[in-house]
Amino acid sequence: MHDLGAGFGYLLKGQRWMARHGRHYGFGLIPGLITLVLYVAALVALALWGQDFVSWSTPFADDWSSPWQGLFRGFLTAVLFVLALLLSVLTFTAVTLLIGQPFYETLSEKVDRDVSPDGTAPESGLPLWRELWISARDSLRILVRAVLWGVLLFALGFVPFIGQTVIPVIGFFVTGFFLTEELTAVALQRRGIDLRARLTLLRSRKTLIWGFGTPLGLSFLVPFVAVFLMPGAVAGATMMARELLGEETGEGDQEGDADVGPASVGE
Repeated sequence: MHDLGAGFGYLLKGQRWMARHGRHYGFGLIPGLITLVLYVAALVALALWGQDFVSWSTPFADDWSSPWQGLFRGFLTAVLFVLALLLSVLTFTAVTLLIGQPFYETLSEKVDRDVSPDGTAPESGLPLWRELWISARDSLRILVRAVLWGVLLFALGFVPFIGQTVIPVIGFFVTGFFLTEELTAVALQRRGIDLRARLTLLRSRKTLIWGFGTPLGLSFLVPFVAVFLMPGAVAGATMMARELLGEETGEGDQEGDADVGPASVGE
């Protein structure tokens, strides 16, 4: 139970850090806003032309009589949109982190320097294209794992009573774990820790991870909240990554520092 509280504490610490360093907040919002615009555009397009796509992909139903044709294709259109929404929730963090790799990398380094007793931050030493490739590859692997869990939990959801009570709770914890993996990856990947080692590290402190990721995942269910919490979530995940690795962490400064901007991304 102590780790659950500690994990939630890191979530709050990350948001407080962003509040103290407000000049970095707008910088950290940019990737989330870009991703949000892309996802909204895709969902609007699906809402407008989803039925046409279903009609095109089900030619065998062209000769069905009314109302069966309309009911069948209407059901498939609804299922397609629901699956698109679910996929959006599962992939939003990964896509935002991929788009925002230079932004969040700089933000994470700033947090590391701020809370490190000696004012230093680990650096990967890799070129940007290499970091982007590793991030995209690892995010895809995590997505595959998350989808497999999603399919399993969806099937178990049909089990009477358990499917309507226990399974949704398990689903939130699973979502929280994978969400935290994506967020801590920003700091851990910079330290040269690969995906397999990261998963082993996170599994060794599951309750800490759940305390951080589960409430964050629940808050992400509220439209647009993910965009505004993401910068603080990256900051909190960086601090938590330091604890997972046994690195000493100070309180950090109490005042905002120099602005972080695009010019500092490559530094």
